[in-house]
Amino acid sequence: MPDSVDLSVQLYTVRRQLAEDLDGTLATLAEIGFRHVEAFDLLGFRDRLRDALPAHGLAAPSAHVDLLASAVSEVVAAAKELGVDILIQPWTDPERWQTADGIAEIADGLAAVAARVASDGLRVGYHNHHFELAKKVDGRHALEVFADRLPREVGLEVDAYWAYAGGADVPALLERLGDHVVALHIKDGDGSLDTSRQVPAGEGVVPIPAILAAAPRARPIVELDDTAGDMLSAVRASYAYASGLAGG
Repeated sequence: MPDSVDLSVQLYTVRRQLAEDLDGTLATLAEIGFRHVEAFDLLGFRDRLRDALPAHGLAAPSAHVDLLASAVSEVVAAAKELGVDILIQPWTDPERWQTADGIAEIADGLAAVAARVASDGLRVGYHNHHFELAKKVDGRHALEVFADRLPREVGLEVDAYWAYAGGADVPALLERLGDHVVALHIKDGDGSLDTSRQVPAGEGVVPIPAILAAAPRARPIVELDDTAGDMLSAVRASYAYASGLAGG
């Protein structure tokens, strides 16, 4: 189970709040108890987060950035400025996941980026949605076929909700993937693709305790894509739930 100090939050969750009041939103996340955040749109937010994160006692050990379409030198410079250790590819075109060759092409592309940034002390990872699990190749989830192709230097950030929505037995999946999994996106809901039906962790159908237990060394990151309620209240409740798991 996670130590509450290690809990992070994906800033995409509070993107609307950040657009209205970045400093106030970061202050609220720190007040909730977070010490780590995961940046998104790394190059776009680079300048605004450089001073704002330390001002609120926050660090960003991980960040989402399109590694396959960005200038690697710019990404490395931004990561160093913000203290990012691992760069996560957040999405790829679902059409590329339809064949083993397409999957191999994505894996090889990320492996090439990982080799380029390794000398800068950075690591590369991949974040899934539902389609990498819904699609099967030779009877296996496409994400597992992808993992087999990756060098161990490239990690997986498994989005537990989207894996569940894609039809995976998520705890079993995590056990099969083993130490390839470096981070977990923790969110809850009804298991559908309707993001407005996502809810605070512990209030939906996703088996979060079993998921955390199956990947105890992975960094847990609170995230919601959307919710019908108040987002900051959902983040606060998710933090309390995950912290409670850490305590018991």
